[in-house]
Amino acid sequence: MTTVTHPLVTHVRQLASGVLAPQAERVDQEGVPASHVAAVKRSGLLGVSAPKEYGGAAAPGAVARETAEILSGACCSTWFVQTQHHTPVQLLAQSDLPVRERLLRPLATGELLAGIAYAHVRAFPRRPVRATPERGGWRLDGTVPWYTGWGLNDVMLLAGVTDSGELVFAFTEAREQPGLRPSAPMRLAALTATRTVSLELEGLWLADGAVVLRAPYERWSVADRTKTVNASPAVFGIAEAALGLLDEDVAGSLRTRLDEVRRRAYALADHPVPNEHLAERLALRTQAYEVMRTATTAAVVAGGGRSMTLTSKAQRLAREGLFLLVQGQTAESRRAHLNALANNMP
Repeated sequence: MTTVTHPLVTHVRQLASGVLAPQAERVDQEGVPASHVAAVKRSGLLGVSAPKEYGGAAAPGAVARETAEILSGACCSTWFVQTQHHTPVQLLAQSDLPVRERLLRPLATGELLAGIAYAHVRAFPRRPVRATPERGGWRLDGTVPWYTGWGLNDVMLLAGVTDSGELVFAFTEAREQPGLRPSAPMRLAALTATRTVSLELEGLWLADGAVVLRAPYERWSVADRTKTVNASPAVFGIAEAALGLLDEDVAGSLRTRLDEVRRRAYALADHPVPNEHLAERLALRTQAYEVMRTATTAAVVAGGGRSMTLTSKAQRLAREGLFLLVQGQTAESRRAHLNALANNMP
């Protein structure tokens, strides 16, 4: 990948090599420590795409992608905790509601870390979380199946759906409070370290001033679709890390394939019309998965029996790769991936 000459890329490389990568196997077993979050906050990464007037870097998309690759390849758990933060920042930057002035600067400068609790709205017309107008604000009831970063995040972006099919996105503190109860941290096959819980909402009340977006589901889903058809930089980051465990005679052809898929995927990510070439984007997303799967499998094979130990980097990367297969998955992306797997069977 062509290195983007930007201070954030330099800072994140130093963070990755000096802090994250040396501790990745321990973090995988013990959990993302608060010290990692503090280091990410200090790096400036949390404002990578935020407006400069609010303390962000307003960096190009290529910078955001490269820093995501570096972080995910060094410690996927830390990457996944912090990647939640960027959607709330983007929503605030696009909003003209009062919450923008209250939260955008502390989120862009890294004073606060945000998490997200809205993937469940993709289940529409089912409504895992219902939003009801109440007392100059909104009452939220239901279950958030996944919330990452519990105990690490400062604020969270929650979403619910009204009876009329309108989505309501609003902020609240990321802590137990009246109407909001977390589960115990989940034990997962990969990324247990991210402190992922489910949330039970029973009459959680959020003021109108906490709302960052209200939109009909149909309108919101058009923009959301463009995010979930593109290949994730983390997939390339994990693949690169796995290739680093192989002899060059094995890694060479895989790296050539990886570079080509990444080049094409990122060219479409930068396309001026985000909802064009959707089929090609989905195809490249699937191809990126396949390169990652091959690279992590090769790393496990090369490691032999050592790959079965929990201290093995190859084994960790293989499990993280499995996680990325379903991260950000929608019915459409799942169907495209399954079709590609079925058509490629020997």
